[in-house]
Amino acid sequence: MQCGITCIRMICRHYGKDYNLDTLSKYCPATSEGVSLLGISKTLNILGINTIAGKMPIKELATISLPCILHWKQNHFVVLYRLTKNKYYIADPGKGLVTYTEKELRKNWISTLSNEEEKGVTLLLQPTPSFYEKQEEEYKSEKHSFSFLFGYFHQYRRYFGQIVLGLLIGCILQLIFPFLTQAIVDVGIKHQNLKFIYLILIGQLMLTVSRTSVDFIRRWILLHISMRINISLVSDFFIKLLKLPMSFFDTKLMGDLLQRMSDHNRVEKFLTTQTLSVMFSLLSFIVFGIVLLCYNLQIFFIFLAGSIFYSIWITLFLKRRKQIDYLYFEKQAKNSNKTYQFITAMQEIKLQDCEQRRRWEWEDVQAELFDANMKTLKLQQTQEAGSIFINEIKNIVITVIAATAVISGQMTLGMMLAVQYIIGQLNAPIEQLMSFIYSLQDVKISLERINEIHKMENEESNLDAFTAFQSKDKSLILKNVDFKYDSHAPNKTLDGVNFTIREGKVTAIVGTSGSGKTTIIKLLLGYYHVLGGEINIGKNNIDRFNMKWWRRQCGVVMQDGVIFSESIARNIAVNDEEIDKEKLIEAARIANIDEYVMGLPLKYNTLIGQDGVGLSQGQKQRILIARAVYKNPQYIFLDEATNALDANNERVIVENLLEFYKGKTVVVVAHRLSTVKNADQIVVIDKGKIIETGMHQELITNKKAYYDLVKNQLELGN
Repeated sequence: MQCGITCIRMICRHYGKDYNLDTLSKYCPATSEGVSLLGISKTLNILGINTIAGKMPIKELATISLPCILHWKQNHFVVLYRLTKNKYYIADPGKGLVTYTEKELRKNWISTLSNEEEKGVTLLLQPTPSFYEKQEEEYKSEKHSFSFLFGYFHQYRRYFGQIVLGLLIGCILQLIFPFLTQAIVDVGIKHQNLKFIYLILIGQLMLTVSRTSVDFIRRWILLHISMRINISLVSDFFIKLLKLPMSFFDTKLMGDLLQRMSDHNRVEKFLTTQTLSVMFSLLSFIVFGIVLLCYNLQIFFIFLAGSIFYSIWITLFLKRRKQIDYLYFEKQAKNSNKTYQFITAMQEIKLQDCEQRRRWEWEDVQAELFDANMKTLKLQQTQEAGSIFINEIKNIVITVIAATAVISGQMTLGMMLAVQYIIGQLNAPIEQLMSFIYSLQDVKISLERINEIHKMENEESNLDAFTAFQSKDKSLILKNVDFKYDSHAPNKTLDGVNFTIREGKVTAIVGTSGSGKTTIIKLLLGYYHVLGGEINIGKNNIDRFNMKWWRRQCGVVMQDGVIFSESIARNIAVNDEEIDKEKLIEAARIANIDEYVMGLPLKYNTLIGQDGVGLSQGQKQRILIARAVYKNPQYIFLDEATNALDANNERVIVENLLEFYKGKTVVVVAHRLSTVKNADQIVVIDKGKIIETGMHQELITNKKAYYDLVKNQLELGN
């Protein structure tokens, strides 16, 4: 969703200005479809960069000024920043810096055929003097840090002290082993003193038991802290999500939010398990390194040189590993999506006789995933082969030097065995340190993704927000309201909308699909802010009210209302309070769902499957209506609340609701116009504009837009 904004940020940074994503998102907000090329172009113009968009063949890329933005796979944006003969250097927001051949570029970029020539969409860029005149405070980027995580550890500082003490004790106990090994050879074996050897072995056994006990306690404490920190991290993440504006969830897919949940697990493991492990490894490395230095200076420097070569070799693979990881995640996500579609649409696939094509599409994705796995395996094997070679050469050289020292009398056989033990203990920390560097690379990305959510502005950012109505008149008034989901779209979703939803009356909004009816409901519920005009509750702008409090006054049935995986009673009484059985039964009666529920073995305690599995669309809608009625609010918003009901159920519910509506302010959106003919006011909207208002009979007499909408349904004739 943010690839376009990220491309803008990369372009600005290339020319010397490092904007943060929050700043750019204000100029170029993402919608449920991401960001358009028009949005990117207009944002760059605002920042002082001239743009020209067009279609061009591959051969013309060599003649243009770089960097430029390419429309990638028709659903993504990337930056082309350099090209050589048959090599195209791409900065991909999803993968990092990637190099493509002309064939690969053609596959991903070419999207159209014009004048018998294959072309792709390109946005050319040229900064102007105004770009460089921007003041620093306008574009200064905020750096991400680990600081917000420290608070989670502060309350467990006593336990961390115990863990560090355990690390020290374990390290000291481990340090004694090479000296005991030397004593067995140089004293016990040399003097053939079996009792001394037994005594040393008993000492080794006791040290092993002690070290194991200390390690067990340390790991138990670590598990305790790890679980608590993870729960706190995820809980705070959920709390933050619940504070974000409704519009945020239009631009974040379920998979993205779940990925950020797993990011918390990665951060938690890094900060507890991996960080403490590397602390122990570093401590062991320092202690055993000092002991090795005391044993033999030459062996110490050979080991140090070999370890440096080993570290350099591992580091060489970091960049490539990151790129392959991004590629693997992309292919894995694509595979999961394609597999889910394949399984869930199995009946439709068989019905439409497209089994072979769909199976081939799935197999193509499997081939791409296999290719990504092979790249990962190839990289891993190359890295491991080099690592093993470097370590073995280092160990062989050390063994030869140690053996030579024993033969020349500079070192005893026991000392040689002790040195070999120390080398073995020093190799493990180096491997763990390299693994830690990989984890640090991963967790940096996760931390940025988590920080992105935590730094977002809450929905309730206005400290002066009202928490009660400020005037006696509680009508809803729309004054010259303009709105569009994509701020750079050429057409408005709502254009100069003016009308009043009178307090205590029923107002119906009708119109063709896509005319803006649901958008009005969402604006009234505070999903979005209007681009122009204002929405008032009485004399006060809706933006001045606390949205949590305002929605508590509203009973709502949306087209995409959710049925929870819990009992029918809890699906109707969804608030945090105890269930009022009398209100529950009355709500079910008004929604005409009571007879169905009472026919079930467990009645209102019957559990419903996820997303309402086992219920018809009509039954789901009746439960949603019952939910709104149970709330008994001052305001009621019904968006196509009865479109899945049969004629009989609809008639009964409409009659029941008319009695329930008394004294309440009601807004009804409907295609089925028989449900709105008794409304006190009918508002007709077309292409985002109000074209008629009045009562049913009045609008029928006028024979205009409303008449055209209802004549077929009510068989009015010509």
